[in-house]
Amino acid sequence: MTTAVAAPFRFFALQVAATRRLGPSLVRVTFTGPELREFRSEGRDQSLSLFLPHPGQSEPAVPLELGDQWWQGWRKLPDDVRAVMRSYTLRALRTDAGGHTSAIDIDFVLHGVTGEGDPAAEAGPASRWAARAAAGDRVLLLGPAVADNRAIRFRPPGDTDLVLLWADETALPATAAVLGTLPAGMRARVWLEVPHSGDVQDLPTAADAEITWFVRDATAAAEPGASPMALDSLRAAVLPPGARPYVWIAGEAGCVKRLRRHVVSERGIDRRRVTFVGYWRRGLTEEQLREQG
Repeated sequence: MTTAVAAPFRFFALQVAATRRLGPSLVRVTFTGPELREFRSEGRDQSLSLFLPHPGQSEPAVPLELGDQWWQGWRKLPDDVRAVMRSYTLRALRTDAGGHTSAIDIDFVLHGVTGEGDPAAEAGPASRWAARAAAGDRVLLLGPAVADNRAIRFRPPGDTDLVLLWADETALPATAAVLGTLPAGMRARVWLEVPHSGDVQDLPTAADAEITWFVRDATAAAEPGASPMALDSLRAAVLPPGARPYVWIAGEAGCVKRLRRHVVSERGIDRRRVTFVGYWRRGLTEEQLREQG
């Protein structure tokens, strides 16, 4: 039995229903479970916290019996026991005939995983888990029980007539979900950076979207966020005159900061119309980034 956290978020006990490789760097994992009936989200860039077991564990170790004190109890567990916690974005959800959530999809970036799907020594614990995930594997999800919640950051003003999006592969699932929610005819310019050409995807949208993909190769920076390609393209882009843009930038924190500086300082776009999210930071684990606040 799971324990509610502070509304509008709660824990959901889930299991893997299926996995599908999307490209060299991405795998989609579909999760199901009876508790998903209480899961609510309006999508877009909905953020979630996923708790994964260590190898040899049948389920992630999170002291839910402590109620609101679960976090303190979780932090006190030994490193090799304490569930691995990672932040992800909801890629999609499906509902049953009664309108209740029946399954959700989360796309994982496979850092340090070979093209054959084998985790290399430098692969992180979440990448190793995702590369080997199989039907029946158990996880815990800390997610929304209220559809419109504070973990959704993409919120364009009502007068927006142009949406500008930039993301690296870590924010690609969020970008895809955002594009799927844009209304028909909304103008959108999108810049996406991925490690391999096989990671390029079709991104369905009703919007009038122009999508530019950047593929890193052996001559470019080995890590996402280091390449100047996206910034150079953004600087060269000619935006429609008189547009009222809304900008959403997500990915490596350093690159996000540079892109935000460009759109605010060089483009003159009102900072209140710019949402920027550092999904990760070069040289830091998610635990270290969280400790820095």
